[in-house]
Amino acid sequence: MFLRMLRGALLRQRSRRLMIILTVALGASVATSMLSVMFSVGDKINQELKAYGANIVVRPQGAAVVQDIYDFDGGDDAQQSYLDEEDVPKIKTIFWTYNIVDFAPVLNTKGDATTAGGTTDDVTVVGTWFTKHLDLADGESVDTGLVNMRGWWTIDGSWPSEEDPTQAVVGVAFARNNGLGVGDSFSVARNGVTEQLTVSGIVTTGEDEDNQVLTDIATAQDLIAVPGAVGEVEISALTTPDNDLARKAAKNPNSLSVSERETWYCTAYVSSIAYQIEEVIPNSTARAVRQVSESEGTILEKTQLLMVLVTVLSMAGAALAIANLVTANVMERASQIGLMKAIGARDSAVVGLILTEILIVGLVGGLLGFGVGTGLAQVIGRLVFGSSISVLPAVAGIVAALVLLVVLAGSIPAVRFLLRLRPAEVLHGR
Repeated sequence: MFLRMLRGALLRQRSRRLMIILTVALGASVATSMLSVMFSVGDKINQELKAYGANIVVRPQGAAVVQDIYDFDGGDDAQQSYLDEEDVPKIKTIFWTYNIVDFAPVLNTKGDATTAGGTTDDVTVVGTWFTKHLDLADGESVDTGLVNMRGWWTIDGSWPSEEDPTQAVVGVAFARNNGLGVGDSFSVARNGVTEQLTVSGIVTTGEDEDNQVLTDIATAQDLIAVPGAVGEVEISALTTPDNDLARKAAKNPNSLSVSERETWYCTAYVSSIAYQIEEVIPNSTARAVRQVSESEGTILEKTQLLMVLVTVLSMAGAALAIANLVTANVMERASQIGLMKAIGARDSAVVGLILTEILIVGLVGGLLGFGVGTGLAQVIGRLVFGSSISVLPAVAGIVAALVLLVVLAGSIPAVRFLLRLRPAEVLHGR
C-alpha cells in the first residue's frame, strides 16, 4: 500500500516536482562547484603567486646581520662569505622537492661600466641563472632560473641564452642613460678584471633592476675573483598557510614535541621547507619572505571563506524555495491527507510518506546538480586558473549531506502543517 501511494504521489503534480528538482539541482551545482574549487584553490593560488617572486631566500650563515634584517644590498664589499654554486641543485633533493617550483642563485657586485657614451661608476651587476637546465643525481631533470621567477618583467629583446655567458640584460633606465640598445656591446670592470658583454635585452621592472646590469653568474664571479660564489638563492615554493604549529616551529624548531615535529616536518609549511633546505645546503640560513608567504595565506583564507559563504547562501536559498514548494504541494493535497487520517492513518505514517516523496525528488535533483556542478567547476578552473579542477570524493559526500539537510529543513513547514491538520475540518471544507 505504501509503495502504491508513493508511486501515485510521485506521478501527480509533475510540474511542481520538476520545480523542486530544479531548485535542489541549482543549490547542489553551486555547492559542488564551490567546494571543488575551494579544495583545489590552495595550490592554484600558490601557483599564481609564484609568478610574483620568491617566498624563501637562502643566504650564507656568515652574511652580514644588517643584510639579513634590513635586506641591505651592499654588493660583495658587504658580504664576506658565500654559498657554493655546486650546492644549489641540492634544493631539489629535500622531502618537498615537488613543491619547489623555481629557484635561482644571485650574486651582486659593483663595477664600472664603459659604453660608447662614456663610463658609469659603481653600477650594480647582478649575476644569476636566467634559464638553467639541471640533471639531478636521482635521474630527474629540472629547468629553472630567474626568467621563470620574474614573470611580470617586460623585456625588449630576449633573455640571454645559457650557452653564451657574454650576453647580458640591462635595465631600461641604465640603457637610456648610457645610450644602449639591443645588440650593443659594453664592458664592466672591477679590480683590474674586465668583462665584455653584449646587450641581448632591455628589461623594465619598475624596481631597482631598471638601473642594473644582469649577467650570467659566472661573470659576477669573475669580477669578484671568487669562483662558484653565490650571494643568495631565491626560491619559489608551494606552501601550506601557517598555523599555530608553523609559527611555533618558525621561532624554534627544537621547542616542538616529537609528534609536533613529525607533523610540522611532513607538512609543506614555509618554515618546514626552509628548515629542510638548510639541512642540505652547508652553512646556509633559509628564511621566508614574510610579505609573500603571509599574503598567500591571507588570500587563500579569504577566498575559501568567500566560497563557503556562497555555498551556504545558495543552499539556504534552496531550502527556502523548497519550503514554499513543499508546503504549497501539501496544502493542495489537504483533502487527500485529511481522508487518510480519517480512515486511520497516523501522523507518523503521513509525515513519512511526504518526507519519502521529497527525499526521492531531492535525490534526483542532487544527482543532477552534482553533475552540473562538476562541469561548472571545470569551467571556473579553466577561466580563472587555466587548468582543470579535481573533484575529490569528499565533495560528493558533503554535497549529499547538504542536500539531505536542505530537503529536511525545507520540509519542516509542511510537516508542521500536516500535524495541525484536522480531518473533520478539511473534509467539511473548513
